[in-house]
Amino acid sequence: MPGRRNGRRGGSGLGFNPRLIFSQICALQCYHYLLLGLLLELNKIFYGTSITIERIFTDNYVKVFAWRGWSDISAILLSSLMGSVLLAIIVEKSKKCLDFSVTLFLIHVVLCTIYDGMPATWDWWVVHILGLIIMTLFGEYLCARKELDEIPLLQL
Repeated sequence: MPGRRNGRRGGSGLGFNPRLIFSQICALQCYHYLLLGLLLELNKIFYGTSITIERIFTDNYVKVFAWRGWSDISAILLSSLMGSVLLAIIVEKSKKCLDFSVTLFLIHVVLCTIYDGMPATWDWWVVHILGLIIMTLFGEYLCARKELDEIPLLQL
């Protein structure tokens, strides 16, 4: 019917697509853990630390006042920085970066709680919230830059 708006052709183009959002969240979460695992593997090579799933899902190894803790802290913060690049590739919208970053963080907290109970050290919370801030801000910056790129026109 003319004059009737289709849900998929709203003002923003595609409309609400829960499958796309779920796929983006899954992809972002999987790539985040892949990058974090690779960075922890680099820590094993350079610093001789053990590589276990506990390094990802417990608060035992994130210690601000211990030299060994800084290798894991750097891996978490670098994975957040790389996650912002993933936001620019997967999400592509600067106004959605905060939502996806917080979702990734909340899913991580839930998985950590299921694995070993709620993280209890302030070190863990500060490092992960700092990673969340880094991922959100740099992701918004990269997405905004991508949104402002010129659209290539046909050259005759």
